[in-house]
Amino acid sequence: MLPRMNDTSRHSLEPLPGFRSPEVGLFLAQMEDQSRRMTADARGLDAGALAWQCAPGMNTIGMLLAHIAIVEAFWTRLVLEDRPMPFELHDLLGIGTDDDGMPLPPAGRPPASLAGRELAFFDDLLARARAHTLGNAATLEDSGLAREIVREHPNPETREARSGRTVTPRWTLYHLLEHEAGHYGQVLLLRHQWRATRG
Repeated sequence: MLPRMNDTSRHSLEPLPGFRSPEVGLFLAQMEDQSRRMTADARGLDAGALAWQCAPGMNTIGMLLAHIAIVEAFWTRLVLEDRPMPFELHDLLGIGTDDDGMPLPPAGRPPASLAGRELAFFDDLLARARAHTLGNAATLEDSGLAREIVREHPNPETREARSGRTVTPRWTLYHLLEHEAGHYGQVLLLRHQWRATRG
């Protein structure tokens, strides 16, 4: 049914409060909205659904959720926390940078570290990563968002360091937003495929 002419739908997004930079507050408001939507869409998925693999070599929903948390914690630690590599994430997330199993080889199976994990485990990973980002982003000033930071970045295929990459805090926040949004779309597709296999 079409809405009546006097029906009003208002869509608005305001910067999160508590940030020195309104721009940073707006980035985090967008990230929080993405996370809220993804979290809501994951409700009702049990350990079987989270570990379901549509074909060998393909990601699972659980792998994607763990990957989103790992990438957010990694880039926040690397740029916003300004920590040079190498570093690990066990102290922050309770899992390491490779524990999402990504990228899988062509016939790869999901990592054993995620086998049997319930949704609460992944909720906790995502919440830990976001709390870390919020804490580090709160003190960012507008004047520091374009600060160039040169870091060696590992090749995701070989894990060996490659030439330096210049990044800024502004790009890092954008990357975290677009990275989660892209994988959120994959989560929705896998959820649809999993439900289709169940009739």
